[in-house]
Amino acid sequence: MREQNQAATVRVFIALAPPDDAKEELAQALRPAYDAYPRMRWNRVEDWHITLAFLGELPKPAVSLLRQPLAELAARRQPLRLALRGSGHFDERVLWSGIGGDLEGLRLLAGEVRTLVKEHGVTFSDRPLNPHLTLARSRRDDDSSVVRAATELCGFSGRTWRAERLHLVGSNFGRGPGPIHYRDIEAWPFGSAGCGQGKDVGHAVTAPGGWMTGCSC
Repeated sequence: MREQNQAATVRVFIALAPPDDAKEELAQALRPAYDAYPRMRWNRVEDWHITLAFLGELPKPAVSLLRQPLAELAARRQPLRLALRGSGHFDERVLWSGIGGDLEGLRLLAGEVRTLVKEHGVTFSDRPLNPHLTLARSRRDDDSSVVRAATELCGFSGRTWRAERLHLVGSNFGRGPGPIHYRDIEAWPFGSAGCGQGKDVGHAVTAPGGWMTGCSC
């Protein structure tokens, strides 16, 4: 029964992905942390993403129904100018990099994506958007590595880049004792991906209070 359920459904989310040069820049900054905290469960660089809407486990037909509407939404939108800046943690357990740049545009895009998904009959946990890029998680017996790593990465300020594609991602690939791997189900270029440079609105970085702790030094 479990195998049949996995074959009939897929765990999906909608996201943006930094380009390779921006990811490599952050990966270089993380090298001391990789060496200092080898027991942390580090996400693969190729899996780094900025989630706009996490939809959870969906029947495959429901996922297929979202493809054309998402493609049309992407065609109407311009690329966003973003950056990876600062760092922080969730509850001292999850290490993340903050997002800088056109945060207003990012929130508007996320709102449009979530509205579209609901209009097509998909229900999901519509939590407030806290833009971030998850880097690693601590193990159960480690209550300090994430906090130290976040402090050491706090001053990171990466280059500005353009988010040029909207990604529909499956995250149930590789389930088991090892890390979960992600794979694009499909990705669509934004309508003006080849035109102009958009805008860079400076060094704004998301760092909501409460359960999400961070800095943008």
